[in-house]
Parts: sequence; C-alpha cells; structure tokens
Amino acid sequence: MSGRPVRVRIAPSPTGDPHVGTAYIALFNYVFAKQQGGKFVLRIEDTDQARARADSEQMIYDALHWTGLSWDEGPDVGGPFGPYRQSERRELYQHHIGVLLDKGEAYRCFCTEDRLTKLRLQQTAEKKNPGYDRHCRDLDPGASRNRAAGGEAHVIRLKVPLEGPIEFKDRLRAEPVVRDAKETDDQVLMKSDGMPTYHLANVVDDHLMEITHVCRAEEWISSTPKHVLLYRAFGWQEPEWIHMPLLRNADKNKTKISKRKHPVSINYYRDAGILPQVLLNFLGTMGWSFGGDREKFTLAEMIEVFTWDRVSLGGPVFDLAKLNWLNEQYIHELSPEALADALIAWRLNKEYLTKVIPLIQKRIKKLDEVIPLTEFLFSGDLDYAAVAADMKVPDVAPADVGKAMLELVEKLEAREGFTAAILEQETTAWYTALAWQKNHALTLLRLAVTARRASPPMFETMEVLGKEITRRRLRRAAEVISKAK
Repeated sequence: MSGRPVRVRIAPSPTGDPHVGTAYIALFNYVFAKQQGGKFVLRIEDTDQARARADSEQMIYDALHWTGLSWDEGPDVGGPFGPYRQSERRELYQHHIGVLLDKGEAYRCFCTEDRLTKLRLQQTAEKKNPGYDRHCRDLDPGASRNRAAGGEAHVIRLKVPLEGPIEFKDRLRAEPVVRDAKETDDQVLMKSDGMPTYHLANVVDDHLMEITHVCRAEEWISSTPKHVLLYRAFGWQEPEWIHMPLLRNADKNKTKISKRKHPVSINYYRDAGILPQVLLNFLGTMGWSFGGDREKFTLAEMIEVFTWDRVSLGGPVFDLAKLNWLNEQYIHELSPEALADALIAWRLNKEYLTKVIPLIQKRIKKLDEVIPLTEFLFSGDLDYAAVAADMKVPDVAPADVGKAMLELVEKLEAREGFTAAILEQETTAWYTALAWQKNHALTLLRLAVTARRASPPMFETMEVLGKEITRRRLRRAAEVISKAK
C-alpha cells in the first residue's frame, strides 16, 4: 500500500435503522483516515432494492452527523468517484461482469429456482453441505450467450477454483487467513434482474473508488476469499484487509450484539440522552486501547495516538452500564451552560415541545401541570413496578402475552414509517389476529409504553416518543410480563 494515499469507506445498507455497529466501524475508518491525512468515504449499498428505504438512507446521514463523524465523499456531498449509491452504478457493474465473462472467470447459470430448491432438499437428505453443484459451469460459452440473448432467465456466477488454498493477510491477525477453495461456492455475482450482488458491487466499487484499506466487521471474513478471487480475476491490486472484532452482548456466551439483547439503533442512544461524544468514546474502547487504564478520551485524542496494534481481537462487550457510567462522567464535567445546550439539543427544544403540546394542551389548566403529565416523554427506560400487576390479558398466560408483545415489535420494525395512523393499523391487526379484546390490548400497550394507567392518546404518544424508545419499552415490558407468575 506504500505510496497510495489512504482512502477508506463505510458502506451501510439503507434497509432499517442506523445500526450502532455502523458507527463503530465508521469511527475506526474515520480515525485512521484523519490520522493518515486520507479520505473517508460514505457509500450507500442499495442493490437490494426490495428492502432499500429512502427514509433509512436519510437516517444514516442524520445519525452519523449526530455522532460528530463526517465524510469527505458521499451521495449527499459528492466527490470525484461518484455516484456513491450502488443503484446508480448499474452500467459499471454490467461492464465489469462482461469483463469476467470474456476472461472465463464467470459463467451464466440458467438453473431455475425449482431445480435449486430440489438440490438443497436432496443435499439436506444426504446430509451434505448445501451449495450449488456447478451444473452450468461448463456450458459452451457461445451457447450460453445465445440462450441469454434469447431472453432465458439466468444469473452469473464466479468460477471459483475447484481446489487449492485461498489466502489473504489481515492487518489484525498474525497468521494469514486460509480457506480451502472446496469450501467456497460458485457465488452469484449478478442476479437475474441485472442487479449485482453485494460481492461484485463491493469489489468493483472499492477498486474504482481507489479504496486502499477495507476496515469492516469480522463477520465479513467468510466473504473475503470470494472478494480476493474477484480482485485476482480482474487483475487488480487488493486493498489491505482489516476485520474488526464484533460487538458482543454482556451475556455468558458473549453473543453478537442484537436488538433482542440491546438497543442497536444509533437513534435510541440519541433519544435516550447519551451525549454523542460519549457514544464515540465508548465505541472507541470496543476492542481498542488508548493506553494505560485510560477509558475517557476525545475523538481528537484518539486520532493522535491511534494505531492498529492496539486492537484486541477478544470480543468487546457492549455494556450499557459502562456506557451510562461514561455518560455520567461527561455530564458531571460539563459547565452549566454546556449542559443546558446539551439538554436543548436533546429534547428541551421547540421542535420536540411542539410535538408534545398537542397531546396534553386540553388536559391542563396551568403550566405547572405540563411536567407531571409528560415526564414519560422525557425519559428512556421506565420503572414498571407500580403497574406490573396490571400488565396482563385475561385468560392468556404471561409468557404468551410477552411473546405476543415481541411479535408486535417485529411488525412495527418491518413497517416503513412510524405515524399514529400506521401504529393504529398495525396494532389493530395484531390484537385482532390474537382474538384479544381491544380494551385489553390497548391497556397493555399503554402500560408498556408509558407505565401509566392514563395517558394522552396512545398512538400519538408513540409517534412522539419515536420508534427507538417505543420499541425498547415494548421489549422491556415483554420481559417483565414473561417473568410474571
């Protein structure tokens, strides 16, 4: 990599809420780029058009800007290597898939979904590892080209070597990573609709955008051999590979951080009152050591001392108690003026209050009634002790009530938008399918979301609270309910 200006990127998919793991990987890319005088690029990987959402892309921008991270190039700011949305780079992928076909490094596969399904069932019955059997690998290229020209549906697959090692060096690992080619499937590079898969788009974009270092989560190590083969097939220089340790839950098995154990949306931490500089500081301690026992440092200080040698591959634990402790340290050190500014930026601003006021305006006689009526709209987690006994549905086991609550969370996560109308529609469909009475379902929901027996209109309240806080409360309420006797 010597002699090449450092260029790094993050490439989130706009398919949901901005994940805290995106901020984690963005932080290390950003810090490395700034220390090296390089460029930090944001690319939107939206080749999965069925799941891509415009509101999700905007949330990625907003969430990362809130943390204090900014990018030198991206869809919203432009740059010399655009476009920076994969959905706008389709012609580039078509050209490069043609190069691979001409070189004999890829081939058209005409296998139908029915054939592939039967193949998987047969492999499962025979207790074989599922994978493509390379049925179309040796088709005559001319005949293959004619079938495609005739309109026959097909995908395009990478022609993986049939045997031998696939090896690459990772910056954080002492020994090269080696995979047997026999364990690597002939990966689909282009789907039947002409859109590239992640693997092709990722490699083509990284090369054309002159990315020198690919720093991403270690879950991508299993995909890297395919990417290595693609670089070699094109005859391109590989970037330097850096696979960061995954964030882990604070459970005995240190499982990968998940929404069922922790809030994973960056927006949750923003809405719950975590300072943006604290979240970056906390993420900076995930698998990396500042030096000594120091855990509190600024972004500028991290940039100054950063080195990859201080990354530990032991799974870093995403400990909410530690995050809250760190937030407390920062808050206690703020000046009164700075703390006032932080509170205003958080929730005590005209924009948020304008959403809250319609919920309670007809319920108050004096201004001093506003705070008691709206306290739950300015907090994160709630204490359910006073209402736990009422969090039930007649003739339904507590465990089943808790399970149903989690099903509602899944429905709300899958739905784009978080308006009162959408929430009412989804909730009505939910309790109707369960054959629960409306008053029982809405009472349960009210207690879960507000920890109060009376509150402003339910769905409007959920909309004002926002998706992240609401989902967190529903999950915690489900846990409390499931443990009831």
